[in-house]
Amino acid sequence: MDLRRLRLVLTFAVALAFAGSIGGVYSYNRPPMRKDLIVRHLEGLDDSSPQQVHISSVGEDKMRISWITDSSTPATVEYSTISGAKGTSVTGTTSSYDYLVYKSGEIHEVVIGPLNPNTIYYYRCGSHSAPELSFKTPPAQFPINFAVVGDLGQTDWTNSTLQHIAQSNYDMLLLPGDLSYADFIQPLWDSFGRLVEPLASQRPWMVTQGNHETEKIPLIHKEPFTAYNARWRMPFEESGSDSNLYYSFNVAGVHVIMLGSYTDFGPTSSQYSWLQADLGKIDRSKTPWTLVLIHAPWYNTNTAHQGEKESIDMKASMEKLLYQARVDVVFAGHVHAYERFTRVYNGNNDNCAPVYINIGDGGNREGLASKYQKPKPDISLFREASFGHGELNIVNSTNALWTWHRNDDDEAVTSDSLWLTSLSSVPACKVQN
Repeated sequence: MDLRRLRLVLTFAVALAFAGSIGGVYSYNRPPMRKDLIVRHLEGLDDSSPQQVHISSVGEDKMRISWITDSSTPATVEYSTISGAKGTSVTGTTSSYDYLVYKSGEIHEVVIGPLNPNTIYYYRCGSHSAPELSFKTPPAQFPINFAVVGDLGQTDWTNSTLQHIAQSNYDMLLLPGDLSYADFIQPLWDSFGRLVEPLASQRPWMVTQGNHETEKIPLIHKEPFTAYNARWRMPFEESGSDSNLYYSFNVAGVHVIMLGSYTDFGPTSSQYSWLQADLGKIDRSKTPWTLVLIHAPWYNTNTAHQGEKESIDMKASMEKLLYQARVDVVFAGHVHAYERFTRVYNGNNDNCAPVYINIGDGGNREGLASKYQKPKPDISLFREASFGHGELNIVNSTNALWTWHRNDDDEAVTSDSLWLTSLSSVPACKVQN
């Protein structure tokens, strides 16, 4: 058995021994699951060929290009607005990580720009012989269309969800945690990177972490989020954050905040101080809309994931901050079903509070959370245990259309929709200091 196969066998063995530490017993019966997908390295590619390419926004006019190779190659990106043309060349950084007996490939990152808004760019990663890829930058002003999906995983359901997203005219994807469901088995991170590359190499994917990204093993691997931080670096420094687990950015009149449910969030934490300062810097004349993404939901009438501190304690610590800042929408994952709440604060309907939407229904391998609390509370307006994705089309500074698309026999069916009005445009909802 060669070293590569031995590493895989040992990684699988250790991971299976510890896999129970993140599962737990659930209070609902999951319906039959679909087949897991393992996306392998394409035949015919050499060790220097770029794979797992994905992009993310850095500031309002730059893009981070990330990819992996099996051997050491230059971290160089050449890009242009003309296909096939020799363009601007930029060199970035290369890193790697070890996890138990697994050693990652070479992880390359290059930040390119300044870029023009709403423009298609053509680019190559690494050598001139690499295939030409393309991406489109987000617009600089409204309208802008976000695809929103959580708890993605890599199953046949995931593939169906990705196909539906690809058919939508989205500018940026927002993912509130639980990406690959590798759960200690590091080659599954590679498989996930290959699975999402066709989409993630063409539009920026902005993500935050979930419980399945933690991958901390007592005594054996004490550092959490090793793979996530190495593979999915987000623009946290640009927003004054000291951690890849929480950050913010502006895009086309929208301020987006990504919070970390699985790092410290109490009133004395760095994340709390950063969030307080970040909310205070929002200029509503430039970004009239504010979105927040978390993983563990603060409001949830599903029987799954009730009573968890990442939901209860984080809500107790931070809900007032979001309410006073007049955040428009809070997206969460974790619960494998869809649910939309009214504008709610402290458990009650409040017209100046955020709309809460749980969208952990991307296609994960654990299946759906099919049982809900009864009777349905008045603050819960729509709930359904189906896989799918959401789209938030922000039309202008005042109006936005939210739609949720159920995966119904592999067809994307619009099952829930809502017109939203930005709180910044409502005189009665003036920002509270």
